Amino acid sequence: MAAEGGETLLSVRDLKAYFSQDEGTVKAVDGVSFDLYPGRTLGIVGESGCGKSVTARSILGIIDRPGRIVGGEIRFRRQAVDGAADSGDSVVDLAKLAPNGPEMRAIRGAEIALIFQEPMSSFSPVHTIGSQIVEAIMLHQQVSRGEAREKTIKILQRVGVSSPEQRVDQLSNQLSGGLRQRAMIAMALSCHPTLLIADEPTTALDVTTQNQILELLRQLQREDGMAIMLITHDLGVVAEMATDVAVMYLGRVVEQAPVDEIFHAPRHPYTKALLRSIPRMRSRSRERLRPIEGAVPHPYDRPSGCPFHPRCPEFMAGRCDKEEPTLRPVADQHAVSCFLYP
Repeated sequence: MAAEGGETLLSVRDLKAYFSQDEGTVKAVDGVSFDLYPGRTLGIVGESGCGKSVTARSILGIIDRPGRIVGGEIRFRRQAVDGAADSGDSVVDLAKLAPNGPEMRAIRGAEIALIFQEPMSSFSPVHTIGSQIVEAIMLHQQVSRGEAREKTIKILQRVGVSSPEQRVDQLSNQLSGGLRQRAMIAMALSCHPTLLIADEPTTALDVTTQNQILELLRQLQREDGMAIMLITHDLGVVAEMATDVAVMYLGRVVEQAPVDEIFHAPRHPYTKALLRSIPRMRSRSRERLRPIEGAVPHPYDRPSGCPFHPRCPEFMAGRCDKEEPTLRPVADQHAVSCFLYP
């Protein structure tokens, strides 16, 4: 789908990532497609287990074993390097690169960075946060350790860490949850990436700290012009941060559109059900929330046809349970995977 951001920065087409185990094959990502443009924020939403984090890890080539990419393309536009003989941008298919190969290692952490879901378990508990950020800088930039330390202090100050000269020599368990998240953002931004993947960046944070982190990400995006891929189950965060939204269910994108379209004119029954389940300020006292009927199917017992049909209020017998819908455009910049829209 076209957007205002110019040339596509990241184009994912029919991505499939499976986990083969003794009990069977888990199709964590089963044909995901979306585009992400420079300077824009793509929110990827869905219930737990729908494949959001595996999609992000597939882009970076860090899927845990026995998971692997079995199909599809992840086309990433690498920016030209100053002073290089070939000054033009180049497009590389990340799905075809060796996960530990030199080209992927050069991209991972430098051009595409990841904010992990839980910074407490992502930082090493026996090394200072400064030494870990310094290591990331020295891996991708030709600088001395002293210069990398100076860069680390500056980036910690930029993301709002108080007293960065002292914090740089502290362990992660000496920092509060908000400071740990800021330190994680500092590490991700230390090499000025063009794409930042934020995997549940406000998990386990209080509301005030969550708002500060989101405002920080918006400010850094305005200053650096980077694209953000925001993975979350919180539709409030999506409404506040995203310009575009991809709704996932059971390893597939079922609806993709600009954020205003998703909230004001949703098309897919699953998207509508997600929105109905949100508490509303103007709801009547003691009014019950409307949960989505049923539960997410077991990974080893996926339904035939449309994966959402066992829970769908608009289920059409003989079609939804027999045929698999594909993601098709239904309006300008709006695509839906549903038989309700031919």
